[in-house]
Amino acid sequence: MREEAEEETSIILRNVSSMQGFSPEAWAQFSETSKHSAAPSTDGIAANKSYNPFLSYAYLSALEDSGCVGENTGWLPCHMRLETQQGVLLAAAPAYLKSHSQGEYVFDHGWAEAFERAGGQYYPKLQLGIPFTPATGARLLTTENNPELRRLLASAVAQFTDQNQLSSAHVTFAEMPDIQALTETGFLHRKDQQFHFKNNGFQEYNDFLEELVSRKRKALKRERREALSNGISIEWLTGSDLTEDIWDQFYAFYMDTGSRKWGRPYLNREFYSLIGERMGDDIVLIMAKRDGHYIAGAINFIGGDRLFGRHWGCIEDHPFLHFEVCYHQAIDYAIAHKLSVVEAGAQGEHKLARGYEPVTTHSAHYISHAGFRDAVAQYLRREVREVEMNNSYYTEHSPFRKFHQSE
Repeated sequence: MREEAEEETSIILRNVSSMQGFSPEAWAQFSETSKHSAAPSTDGIAANKSYNPFLSYAYLSALEDSGCVGENTGWLPCHMRLETQQGVLLAAAPAYLKSHSQGEYVFDHGWAEAFERAGGQYYPKLQLGIPFTPATGARLLTTENNPELRRLLASAVAQFTDQNQLSSAHVTFAEMPDIQALTETGFLHRKDQQFHFKNNGFQEYNDFLEELVSRKRKALKRERREALSNGISIEWLTGSDLTEDIWDQFYAFYMDTGSRKWGRPYLNREFYSLIGERMGDDIVLIMAKRDGHYIAGAINFIGGDRLFGRHWGCIEDHPFLHFEVCYHQAIDYAIAHKLSVVEAGAQGEHKLARGYEPVTTHSAHYISHAGFRDAVAQYLRREVREVEMNNSYYTEHSPFRKFHQSE
């Protein structure tokens, strides 16, 4: 694998095989990677509202140190460093060489099958994003809002893909400034949908309910009562609450549900210990208890202005408990902690009835083979029309009253 691609401006793209190719301090200079902004305010260090815990050094290094990514996982770290010839770090991207298309949540299995039927070799491919994590965030990391550095990094990634004879490069769950830089470089733009809760300055859950039509308010109140009707209580655990015993119990939920849902869960037990140790204050476990024992739980990550719901598991089945633990309690937490948004993970039309609104997500794809690129471009033009039609349908069937205004 070639390690360097040189630009006319004497800026170099270098790939490194782990997060150890960066110091934590150097990584923290990039937007969204740290709780604190780079520049101090008059009160000291200003809180970073754009902080994304999945872009933190702690999260990415925990994936590697636990062995969830790396050799024999199909996710081989190949992180990008855009730097001067003197080694001064300018920009970066979390990246992986993939030997399959699992754990990405932006599906390209059909592309792979078509390319290989035509005699091509789709894998390995290059993936820029966060493994197993369908949460939007920066992908072309710069120290400031620097469009030129983003364009240079996007161009260097395309060059790296071509020089190493990879079939493609995929940048998933990207923000629009990155999408703009990538499409200007020849990447194809793809759209998809998620459902997010938006906190319109609510002081309590009932304020949110007032924005719903009457029958939806009644349905949600009844659903929440029934979810807890079997003597179930809810606890929020964070920081020092996240003991090894708690992680043991949550991991049992994750394995039980994940094994049935996915066949083989992506994350191992060590990963949870590492994130509990390294970033416990950025995590809230929403745990359900019955008869003195935990029976279900959902893990959420706390960003600068939003809550990211990830996965859940249970060892007992109770009506509506999944909705309570994953969606209603996340709304309660966001309102209580004045967070603007809850991102509740990939897909899920059932979230609409629970006050989560349709949001368009974005990815960008660089296809090396010209003929295959044209075929994928045609497919994406059809797909985007379907996404837009779905958005119109969901808006028409929204549970919100007509005066509701979403940002």
